[in-house]
Amino acid sequence: MIIGVPKESLHQEHRVGLTPDAAAHLHRLGHTIVVQHDAGLGARFSNHEYEQAGAQIVYSAEEAYRRADLVTRIGTMSSVELDLLKPGSAICSFHHMAVASKALVAGLVEREITAISYELIEDAAGDRPILAPFSEMAGMLAVHLAGYYLQNDSGGRGILLGNVPGIAPPTVVILGAGIAGRTAACHARATGARVVVVDTDMAKLRAVSSRCGGQVATANASLEPLENYTASADVLIGAVLIPGSRAPILVTEDMVEGMRRGSVIVDLSIDQGGCVETSRPTSLDQPTFIVHDVVHYCVPNMTANVARTASKVLTRAVLPQLVSLAERGTGGAAAADPHLAAGVVMYEGNLVHAQVASAHGLPFVELRSLLAGAGA
Repeated sequence: MIIGVPKESLHQEHRVGLTPDAAAHLHRLGHTIVVQHDAGLGARFSNHEYEQAGAQIVYSAEEAYRRADLVTRIGTMSSVELDLLKPGSAICSFHHMAVASKALVAGLVEREITAISYELIEDAAGDRPILAPFSEMAGMLAVHLAGYYLQNDSGGRGILLGNVPGIAPPTVVILGAGIAGRTAACHARATGARVVVVDTDMAKLRAVSSRCGGQVATANASLEPLENYTASADVLIGAVLIPGSRAPILVTEDMVEGMRRGSVIVDLSIDQGGCVETSRPTSLDQPTFIVHDVVHYCVPNMTANVARTASKVLTRAVLPQLVSLAERGTGGAAAADPHLAAGVVMYEGNLVHAQVASAHGLPFVELRSLLAGAGA
């Protein structure tokens, strides 16, 4: 199989969809790896490293896409890249298809593309092994960035995210007790901050409390108005996820207006639309904006700022799936592995993920029926 690795087109996207080590592994299995010139440069992987791994360097995005049976990338696609795709090919990425533009989805359907969303692939326990390490990194970065943007010269309250003797610690409120929220809670607590994690899932809240050694407070969002927590927050971290769907708006503009002046919101849910009404996507070179005297950090691809780590993490997590796809073909791999099949949102132009189909008002087709019809 020919596997294409294009250079990411999203502004300030430094990550790459395949590292040289992974390219070498796939090459040894007999597959052809086509890497766009300088695709790995942002993550400090040189063209020479890819060539040493057995990959072919091509000098245009068009060639990287048009030659490939399977494309691996990391960021969301643009309309320009849509026109470069080979009809009938497969593309693996963090598609976030529920919040993709209708024009992009329609274009993928028209070209009979198979789209595999890394964030939806599951393991035997029902967890998401590719999304999980990125959620952990996002949780760590959220605390680090919140501390920075609390400083005066960043528009913040001018307080230290830490425990200074004789001074009450800052309050960090985290919405969502999943992997990102849990990681953020433990890192925020390690600074000495007072941490409150809010969720409706008691099992997840117990897990957070246990993971953080009982040093964080937890609250059931079903039992108390959320504004009771947002009003007291120096830092608000949104870490809400509904797999395959747009994130729900939990924090209204009125709640933001009621927050402390100079407080900081880090909306980790922004790649799925955001869980704060005043959030809008930003970029790494212009990461923040201020609404109602509250600093908002809403960068969808925040781990692109640690591109080498993120690219290595991605490759380590996805390599088994890429091997299966390359060896068996997309239909064969999906038929053989229901956990991989959970990540297939579009198969040969058919939307096979119910929430994504609903979000775009398009017909939903069962993947199993398509695979059975094809004899996969």
